[in-house]
Amino acid sequence: MDGETNETLLNGAAEEEDNVNLKDKIWSESKKMWIVAGPAIFTRFSSFGVSVISQAFVGHIGSRELAAYALVSTVLLRFANGILLGMASGLETLCGQAYGAKHYHMLGIYLQRSWLVLVVTTTLLTPIFIWANRILKYLGQEESIAEVAGTIGLWFIPVIYSFVISFSCQMFLQAQSKNMIITYLAAVSLSIHIFLSWLLTVKYEFGIIGAMVSTILAYWIPNVGQLIFVLSGGCRETWKGFSFLAFKDLWPIIKFSLSSGAMLCLEIWYNTILVLLTGNLKNAEVSIDALSICLNINGWEMMISLGFLAAASVRVSNELGNGNSKAAKFSIILTVLTSLAIGLVLFVFFLFFRGHLAYIFTKSQDVAKAVAHLSPLLAFSILLNSVQPVLSGVAIGAGQQSRVAFVNIGSYYIMGIPVGAVLGYVIKLQVEGVWIGMLIGTLIQTIILLILTFRTDWDDQVSIARRRVNRWFVKAETDTNSPSTV
Repeated sequence: MDGETNETLLNGAAEEEDNVNLKDKIWSESKKMWIVAGPAIFTRFSSFGVSVISQAFVGHIGSRELAAYALVSTVLLRFANGILLGMASGLETLCGQAYGAKHYHMLGIYLQRSWLVLVVTTTLLTPIFIWANRILKYLGQEESIAEVAGTIGLWFIPVIYSFVISFSCQMFLQAQSKNMIITYLAAVSLSIHIFLSWLLTVKYEFGIIGAMVSTILAYWIPNVGQLIFVLSGGCRETWKGFSFLAFKDLWPIIKFSLSSGAMLCLEIWYNTILVLLTGNLKNAEVSIDALSICLNINGWEMMISLGFLAAASVRVSNELGNGNSKAAKFSIILTVLTSLAIGLVLFVFFLFFRGHLAYIFTKSQDVAKAVAHLSPLLAFSILLNSVQPVLSGVAIGAGQQSRVAFVNIGSYYIMGIPVGAVLGYVIKLQVEGVWIGMLIGTLIQTIILLILTFRTDWDDQVSIARRRVNRWFVKAETDTNSPSTV
């Protein structure tokens, strides 16, 4: 029966595709893509802006404080962020495919299961921030910087708990293309953060305390708004209230979340290791400051690519859940080409703009010169980042996270990091050598993902998605007539 259902879906989808010309297909798919990508890009700009604004205000407190904040946010927070975002990405696959299959009530159940998994995981991560100074000293960072980082680390504990709601609700809403509410909340939060950061660090000179209080509020304000929206009727089809069904089949969800976490952790931690390598070079304070500023600029552009990652994930998972392999393939091609076109424009811009943006983050001429020297590498990073995250989004949409995790191990940890260490330490290229290693790893990963993506049998992925959706389907407690299959 399941095979007949799949065949009917595939045949129906194929007939529908044949009746639409290319121009209309591009226009239709572009609208669907931008409905997700547009709000996602703006939301990520706003969310990333919170960190950048905090770092900018901390940087004007002092160079040591900037280096300490950069270590905590780039090393420890990114470590935790990688685990939590990675595990939450399993929700992205499940919600997207369930929504495409019209199993709407399952999205609410998956959301509650994700909360359970992420709360436990976050609690296990808190000791990292409690003992931040000891950890950073053990990793070879300067003692004076590590001491300041220890104080900052304690302030980040409420921030990592905010990720539980933030990541899960964003993916729950994105799967339904209802992420405009997140955009509005992010814009309000960013505006408040700018004002509070100025008020507490410039006007009243509370220093690190003022900057971190504003940061915590900026992360939590959107979460409160998202919860109110979801729980008060903004998602009537997909949120049916709290349910004990969230505790059913929890172990398979945990295993799927772990495979998802492995994929994104390996990717996000890559830059963390580069910062740690930089912290052991000569003139570490300037090197860390320069690299962290470049990574922040690179991160701004990365928010565009992450918006397309979200679009690719939602569109691929929705179409696979709906049984339409041709639409999934077409969406992949259009999303990759759109993101690449934007990346090429930004590549040219940053290649010639050089290091002037450094003065937003620091008053130090030495740091600004170091940033200017790294600008060509920054431009090439931006170009690669316009493609690689989109391909990761495709993998998330198809539930192929475990396969990409192995690609990340080979590209980043067998090639990128060793090459960066050799170029930075042995050949004495310093921070440039470390970054070249990063680029080599990213290039290898991008090439492999391109090959894997375009050699994938997407008809087979429809069948896999169908089996996954049906395997974890449970009837809604308030709807005893819900079908178990589509």
